[in-house]
Amino acid sequence: MSNGFSLWVGGCSHVGTDLKNGRESLADAVRDSEGDNGLGGDRESRFHWDLALHLGDFSGNQSSPQADEGEEVVRQFGALREHRREDFYCIAGNHDATLPGEERQWWFRRYIDPEGLNTRYSGVDSRRRRFPITGNWERYSFRVGNLVFLMMSDRNDVGPPVGRGERGGYPAGMVTSDTFAWWRRRVEAAREESSGDEIIISAHHHMLKETTSASGPWEGFRRAEDGSWEGRYHGYFPDGGPEGASYLYWLDDRPDACAFESYLADRPGAIDFWLGGHTHTYPDDTTGGRSLVETKWGVHFVNCAALSRHHAMKTTVPMSRLFEFEDGS
Repeated sequence: MSNGFSLWVGGCSHVGTDLKNGRESLADAVRDSEGDNGLGGDRESRFHWDLALHLGDFSGNQSSPQADEGEEVVRQFGALREHRREDFYCIAGNHDATLPGEERQWWFRRYIDPEGLNTRYSGVDSRRRRFPITGNWERYSFRVGNLVFLMMSDRNDVGPPVGRGERGGYPAGMVTSDTFAWWRRRVEAAREESSGDEIIISAHHHMLKETTSASGPWEGFRRAEDGSWEGRYHGYFPDGGPEGASYLYWLDDRPDACAFESYLADRPGAIDFWLGGHTHTYPDDTTGGRSLVETKWGVHFVNCAALSRHHAMKTTVPMSRLFEFEDGS
């Protein structure tokens, strides 16, 4: 990283939803980033990036995602010309989850495939990673110079009330206690091994509770005229932890666990960034009295969603984030 490092972060492409509306959400973003790449990119939209994170919700399916949408995701990644497919580091969102009774997270593991174990489906070849990963599809880490990335997938595949049912990507976020323990070990190891200049970047599909816009209890909805809850940012599922629809709500089957929040409150500055998405919104949204970029417990929280234009149309404005790190800064 002798001349700095540029990190592009997006998510919530909901490829199937946008495709039904004539838009290639993932491919269009790639073309825009690379400018005139021979596939319709606009030269004026071009920007430099070294590595990209996609924070989940590749699928727009309200039930279990299917092979045709997985193949479409892979096809749209094919818009890359100046970068490798392996320059994208990805995690699962709630809409990427399979249903109980299916092979666990087969769709994400087959078509998104962070480990590169299903190359014939995903096109991901782990040998081509510029920065190799350590871990598995559910949780993995990698390092770029003094940047330490801790990537955690949402576990919406376990069935109601924690995970999705026959319809709906139950919005409330979940990680397992194993993932939280892994994250804590990795954070503490990075700090112990560091010379004081490590930058620790945690990524999950969801934001933490009350960190950025609309990430508080019940902030995924609004009140209807009759006093009942109705969807705004998220669909209302009364049996799916609706209170926490906008944030990382479950630890295993424990609701409103706040495990990460408690850890960070007790150890300000333990990490540097928490990157998430999930709640599609617009740049100046301040629902709950919070913006899309906030600092709390010495941590910078950034909502990076969404690449989709047509999924959750009440609030969605397509956007992503570009982070630029400079040597010595």
